[in-house]
Parts: sequence; C-alpha cells; structure tokens
Amino acid sequence: MNFSSLFRAAAISSSGLTAERIRLEVTANNIANAFSTRTAEGGPFRRQDVVFVTALADEMGLTPRLGAEMAGVRATEIVDDPSPFNVVHMPGHPDADAQGYVRFPNVQLPMEMVNLVTASRAYEANVRAGLAFREMSQQALTLARS
Repeated sequence: MNFSSLFRAAAISSSGLTAERIRLEVTANNIANAFSTRTAEGGPFRRQDVVFVTALADEMGLTPRLGAEMAGVRATEIVDDPSPFNVVHMPGHPDADAQGYVRFPNVQLPMEMVNLVTASRAYEANVRAGLAFREMSQQALTLARS
C-alpha cells in the first residue's frame, strides 16, 4: 500500500467539503436575492446552480488503481437557471412595466431551503467521514506503537 492510497478517504472527503461549501454559498446568494428586481446587468436576479463532476484520480494526486472510480467530486461551474421569471401585477412598483407587471427573480424559496438543508447534510457527512478517517488512523498508529 503506497502513501497516497492511504489518504484517499481524506482526499475524497476534502473534495466533498469544498464542493458543498460552494453549493451552500450559491444557495445563500439565491436566498439573499430572492426579491432583487434590479441587478448590475439589468433586469431581475437570475437563480444560480452549481454543476458537480467526478474528480479524476490523477487530478487529486491519487494513483489510479483499484477504487480509482472513487476519486471525489469537484464543482466545475456556476450556471444560471433558465426558468422564466415570476411576473406579478404591481402597478405602483418602481420596476413595473407599462402594464404594471414586475418581473421578480426565478428563485423559489422552498426549493432553496431544500437545497440548503441537503448541502449542509452532505457537508456534515463529509466532516464525519473525515473524523472517522482520523480516528481510524490514530487507532492504527496506537496499534503500530505497541
């Protein structure tokens, strides 16, 4: 067993922590802008989502051997959600069009809360896996010393 394969579990958990942190930040940004009708680009805020891909073993510095398919995850890009904006009739709103309709962001708060909970649970699972790896490593060192 080489040294890099020994720490494969820690590298996988670490990649999951990084990817889920990005997902949490994007989801929090979506929630914060749920009612932003103006952006610097013009128009309402457009919901964003994170695209994950499986990280290859060589990108993580792991030797591609048995179990190389378990190499972790990586957030590759943040994409805009192409779904239509929510349109509400509010004639007194400063961003209303000539007919009195306002385009609000395509953010659905219940869906964002589900994304927030699932991302935090996945983050928590990666932390627990990292802690389990640390405990097993400490026990192995204790056995090796005796």
